Amino acid sequence: MQKKHPLTEWRHLSTLKKASYAGVTAGACALVCLLALLLFADPLANRFIKPRIIKAFTDVYPAYAIRIADMQYSVVRNRFGFDSVALSSADSTFSCTVGPFSVSGISWMHLLWGGKIGTKDFADADLDAHDIELNFPQEQYALRCGLLRVSLPDSEIVVEALKLHPSGNDEQFFAGSKFRRTRFRLVVPHARVMGLACLELLEGKNYRTRSAHIYDALVDVLINKDKPFPKDTASPLMPHEILSSIQETLQVDSLRIMNAQLKYGERFGVGAQPAMITFDTMEVLAEGIANHGIRGAALVIQAQGIFMKAGTVKMRMSIPVASPDFSYQYSGSLGRMEVSALNAFLETAEQMRIKEGVIEKATFEVNVDSGRASGNVQVVYRDLIFAAINKQTGSEKGFIDRIASYIANNYKFRGTNVPDESGEMKSGVVKYARKRDELFLEFTWFALRSGVGNVVGF
Repeated sequence: MQKKHPLTEWRHLSTLKKASYAGVTAGACALVCLLALLLFADPLANRFIKPRIIKAFTDVYPAYAIRIADMQYSVVRNRFGFDSVALSSADSTFSCTVGPFSVSGISWMHLLWGGKIGTKDFADADLDAHDIELNFPQEQYALRCGLLRVSLPDSEIVVEALKLHPSGNDEQFFAGSKFRRTRFRLVVPHARVMGLACLELLEGKNYRTRSAHIYDALVDVLINKDKPFPKDTASPLMPHEILSSIQETLQVDSLRIMNAQLKYGERFGVGAQPAMITFDTMEVLAEGIANHGIRGAALVIQAQGIFMKAGTVKMRMSIPVASPDFSYQYSGSLGRMEVSALNAFLETAEQMRIKEGVIEKATFEVNVDSGRASGNVQVVYRDLIFAAINKQTGSEKGFIDRIASYIANNYKFRGTNVPDESGEMKSGVVKYARKRDELFLEFTWFALRSGVGNVVGF
């Protein structure tokens, strides 16, 4: 009996059977592909996906080089894992390494057919990165972050163990320039940003978020005043200049900082102990952070903390959002404190020691208009006694020091300032113009200090 050719048999099959066979074949192919993805997902990701990611990145950012270690891929979770990633700029001004991290929810299939990755592909993405290190050799700074978690569906960012610091120690940092520099250290154990417009952020259009919370932060500022300020260098940027320099729209409805610590120091010699001002257990609320706004819109900051570990200080500051010049207002109060707590600053900065004295209370109101501060300070204090000290030894027993102390306490300084029978007392006048090299916090402190000095008599 003559056997029919398979093609002839196929032609005589009904349409239903043809569809059934085709379905079985397609299903088998799909099953094979699925098994391949499940069993060989990692090799496939390293062979096909990783080169596409590298190409897509270098197409968008040609000035940077990226290196990706082994990848892992989970089909069920649509999750990519990376052992590590290294990023560096062509001019060696920037480098970055990221330890193990993962990202899920990215639409990536179109990359296999030569497509380009876009911001919309990240609409459902979640990123979890560990051990992030950024280095800026020219600026001599390094940034470390233990954990960065970003959820675009939840519009949230979580940061843990964030540290910004010089690449070396303070002496190495200051030795890197023959001019005066300001050293910053920042430690943020935990921070959370909520209500973030993530896609707008990725597109570089807007920086908008509903709220941000920072916990247990430390800000440490040190200036080496033993060196001159460079004459050909622009003055440090003030808040209104920083805001106006951002081209994209910036909007943060509220920023809350809890249990923070601020250290401000001035160093007057290599390796010398700096003059220090400190604020501890600070609670700060900033509202209306923006770089564009209607006329009269202002960034309002309310803060409270322990000043020099001795007295509670409260302050309210209002900075106009759209101001073309350096103008703002601040006011506040200081509770009872032993004045000798100020020695940590005065002994080094002024060669003066407070031996006795108590501040009962103090209030201040300062208005800054185009870099010129004016206002008033009222300080109620008792039994203030000063001693001049030797700059090198810190001793107050020298003959010249004794004469200076005698003159200061008997002819210059006002030892007590309390209301008289009519309720009147000496008020301090704030009068201070910003120096070209002063930072914002530095100017704010010295403007207030001018009013205190007017009361006390220095």
